[in-house]
Amino acid sequence: MQETDWNEKAKRLLKSELVRRGVSSEDLVALLENIGVEETKAGIDSKISRGTFSAAFLIQCLNAIGVKTFVPEVEANMILSEPFVLYKPKNIKTKVK
Repeated sequence: MQETDWNEKAKRLLKSELVRRGVSSEDLVALLENIGVEETKAGIDSKISRGTFSAAFLIQCLNAIGVKTFVPEVEANMILSEPFVLYKPKNIKTKVK
């Protein structure tokens, strides 16, 4: 079985969103500051180049650059299989006037 480099995947996902929106590291510093997150350009560059940033950092960056919907492109063989369960609310009795 081929091993997946998840840090590389994370790095590519974030970098692609930044490139798609034309946001540089310098821009990202300012945008993160606008939402109360203090980072330096060097810190951002280091985190992204390693790909070892937290999920919180990824969400902060996506929020800062204005991403409303994020659907990472992953290969079908990378998705872990979970059983499909349809959740239905229990019958709720309401009073009818």
